[in-house]
Amino acid sequence: MLGGLLAILFCQLLGEILVLSLDIPVPGAVVGMLLLLIALMVQGEVATGLRTAGEGLLKYLPLMLVPSGVGLMVHLELIARDWLAIVLALVLSTVVTFVVTALLMERLKKPEERVK
Repeated sequence: MLGGLLAILFCQLLGEILVLSLDIPVPGAVVGMLLLLIALMVQGEVATGLRTAGEGLLKYLPLMLVPSGVGLMVHLELIARDWLAIVLALVLSTVVTFVVTALLMERLKKPEERVK
């Protein structure tokens, strides 16, 4: 498990280094996770230690939502004032996401699976 955790942290460190050195406007953690994904795709399987570390971290994922909930409570007046714009933005972005996902899924299907 320690080796898996070190692999995750190493990928994040590499991502941070790439972002800082190449001046990429993307968070280093995202680049690091892309590097980890590429490494896993090349390897073809997930090592046991990495799987154990990932599952252990996933158990604590809900704790990452606590700061967001606190932020909502702190800025409740702003949210109450601009609720219509927020709701419209959420609904519109959700619809756009559904449409793009459906089109992409249809495009990526094998020809014999496509709906005619």
